[in-house]
Amino acid sequence: MPDTSQPEFRPFADDAGVQNFENLSFENGTTRIALHGSLDLTRDRTGLDRARALRAVLDAIVTALEAEDLPQAVAETTRASTTVKNPFA
Repeated sequence: MPDTSQPEFRPFADDAGVQNFENLSFENGTTRIALHGSLDLTRDRTGLDRARALRAVLDAIVTALEAEDLPQAVAETTRASTTVKNPFA
């Protein structure tokens, strides 16, 4: 079940929000949402509740994506590398 003590997860709304389900987390971003961890969906009432909660978050993500005119792919941004002085030298 989602942690109800957390603020509502709004997909793509910010670069800081996280929605946790036990050992699975959805890390929000304005251009992507990263999933980390694992979630056991057992064949019982608890598993059904977890599957429904997971579906609710995925439905919110799909709804947010369908509401926009999306590019074919997100532009990747990279930063040039910088050289720093070795603090151990």
